[in-house]
Amino acid sequence: MQHRTVYFLLIFLVFTPFAYAQYQNFEAGIFRTAKGDSLLYRQLNPQKIKKGERYPLVLFLHGAGERGSDNVSQLRHGAMMFTNPVNRENYPCFAIFPQCPADLYWPTPKRPDSFKEGNPFPADAEISGPLALTKELLDSLVKTYPVDKGRIYIVGLSMGGMGTFDMVCRFPDMFAAAIPICGGINTDRFNHFSSETAFRIFHGDADSVVPVEFSREAYLKLKAGGADVEYIEFPGVDHGSWEPAFNRTDFMSWLFNQKKCKQK
Repeated sequence: MQHRTVYFLLIFLVFTPFAYAQYQNFEAGIFRTAKGDSLLYRQLNPQKIKKGERYPLVLFLHGAGERGSDNVSQLRHGAMMFTNPVNRENYPCFAIFPQCPADLYWPTPKRPDSFKEGNPFPADAEISGPLALTKELLDSLVKTYPVDKGRIYIVGLSMGGMGTFDMVCRFPDMFAAAIPICGGINTDRFNHFSSETAFRIFHGDADSVVPVEFSREAYLKLKAGGADVEYIEFPGVDHGSWEPAFNRTDFMSWLFNQKKCKQK
C-alpha cells in the first residue's frame, strides 16, 4: 500500500506542473456546426491585441495518442512553445489545438492498418470528419479575430503530420508554412501541386512507428515540383522526433518568418 501511495504521488508531482504550465492560458472551446457536429479545441490568444493590428494563426494537429474527449490531451506536445513567456512576447499569435475523437483519424476516415508495407495513404480519400470540422473552425476564427491571412501556419506530429500534409494538399492557398513531423502522404497528390506554402519536414531516421521513407519521399517529390521545402532528419531518433524539432533554436523564428506573397 505504501508503494502505491508513492506511485500516485509521483504521478501527481509530474502532471500538476505540466497541467499548470500548458493549460493556464489556453481557453477551452467547442465548435458546433448547424448540422449538429462538434469539435473540441483549445485556443491561445495574443497577450495584447492592438487595435488595427493583425496576428498570425497557428493550427496544431496532435498525434494519435492525444485523441479523446477531455479537451486537454492535445496540449501534451507543443503547447509549451506557445505559452513560453519569451515566445509569447516575441511571437504574439493565435494558437489553435483541436482534438480528434478517440475512434477517428486526422488524414483519413480511419487509421491505416499498417505503415510497414508500402505507402498506405490513398490518393483520393474524402476529407475526414475531424479535419473537415477543423477547416470550418479555422474559417470561423479567421472571420472573428484579427488574423493575418498571409501568416496562417500549420504544424502537426505523427498522425497530425499526416493531417498537415493532407490539409495543405486540400487547401493549398491557405497556409504560409507547414511543419509536418514524422508524417506521411501519398506523394501522387503532389503531381500537380501548386502552392506558396513553405514546408519544413522533420523525421527521425530510426522511427519504428512511421517509416522515415514517408518524409524522404515527400521531400523529394515537393522539391522536384519546385516547392519551397526543407527536410531535417535526426540520426538515431525514434518516433518522438518532435522533441528535437521543438528544441531547435530556430523552430519558432523560421515559422513566424514565413509569409505568403499573395493573400487570397
